[in-house]
Amino acid sequence: MEQAVAVPLRLQLRLWWEMTRPRVIVLVLFTGLPVFGMVGATMANLGRGLLVLFGAALAGAASSTLNAWLERDTDAHMARTRNRPLPASFVQPNHAMVLGSLLTVVSTAFLWWVGSAFAAAVGLATILFYVFVYTIWLKPRTPQNIVIGGAAGATTPLIVEAALTGHLSWASWILFLIVFLWTPPHFWAIAIFRLEEYGAAGFPMMPNVVGEESTRRQSLVYAILLTAVTLLPAPLGLLSWGYAGVALLSGAWFTWWVVKSMRADDRRVDYQVFKVSIAYLFLVFGAMLGDQVVRAVVG
Repeated sequence: MEQAVAVPLRLQLRLWWEMTRPRVIVLVLFTGLPVFGMVGATMANLGRGLLVLFGAALAGAASSTLNAWLERDTDAHMARTRNRPLPASFVQPNHAMVLGSLLTVVSTAFLWWVGSAFAAAVGLATILFYVFVYTIWLKPRTPQNIVIGGAAGATTPLIVEAALTGHLSWASWILFLIVFLWTPPHFWAIAIFRLEEYGAAGFPMMPNVVGEESTRRQSLVYAILLTAVTLLPAPLGLLSWGYAGVALLSGAWFTWWVVKSMRADDRRVDYQVFKVSIAYLFLVFGAMLGDQVVRAVVG
């Protein structure tokens, strides 16, 4: 039987909070904000939309907690994850399982209450996909795990639009696709940097299976496709061409770093690609929000 180290309740609550991976949730929620303006949300339903975002955050917390519970043994083999609450034995595994299950129920019910049955269904499907398809099935079996599994981290715009309008349009699907295409080069960069650790954990990550050079080439393909997709809101009339200019420059910057990693063949550069990818995503979605603010002020 796994025994957890005895910790005070206040620290225990903080450890439970850490299992939800709040920094990841902030990043995911940020990608859901631009859909408000794209689908014509007004001040009348803005408050409801923010509550929907909170429900999406609860769904993300459920996914992360259940993932942490399922991967506690493999996390112990990696320096990046061995000090997390479960592998470090600061939290009882059954507590994590109960917390994740409770968050699943609460998030589904909350999204149904503040949004719609459709939004609740998308939220629940996201959790189930992340836990059963990605964590249990894909991650230990195929190097394409993060490519397919990345869909789970891209659904916030779908949840928001489903709640606000009852249907899904190009607006939320484009935002979904941006995060979906961003995930492989973002994650593969850290997978190259932590190559031996993922190997020790037994995961068939892309760099471990096809090598670092091939993985970087595939990252370049995704970076180019990603840049192209970020431009789509402009010709569709969802955002301005000013936004498109920022998206193009940001995509060129990110792509340049991927190319730099290919030329350098140095894992320290891949780690820089990982950090640049996060800044890039904030730049693109921040430009979307900035464009919407300018258009609202100007008129």
